[in-house]
Amino acid sequence: MTNPPDLPHPDRLREVADAATRAFSLLPARPDDVAPPPTEHGRPAMRRLRTDPDTVERDLVKLVLTIVELLRQLMERQALHRVDQGNLTEEQEERLGLTLMILHDRMTELCDRYGLTMEDLNLDLGPLGTLLPP
Repeated sequence: MTNPPDLPHPDRLREVADAATRAFSLLPARPDDVAPPPTEHGRPAMRRLRTDPDTVERDLVKLVLTIVELLRQLMERQALHRVDQGNLTEEQEERLGLTLMILHDRMTELCDRYGLTMEDLNLDLGPLGTLLPP
């Protein structure tokens, strides 16, 4: 039996399904599966999402800037890797470096505009640590 050309091979589908199963097994299925939160002064520490209507815009900006900062850092690492491999001309290296510096400056400006610091963008992922490197 052959696969139609527009469908993935069954082994590839099984591989993707296995990877998804492993990924989702890292997530707790029920609130009971989650370890109790750490305590502060004998009381459970509150780590809930605040839904104050007055801070919705700032919180949304914080989330968007966090994603942009994560992508910026990934792009920077990829650029450094390409420079180390010698795959870029000097002109490309200059343009890439200038672009990354401008993007970093814009991120800093946006953080200042909304009263955020770059440290505010580093989400705490609990036992996994922080989202962004220190």
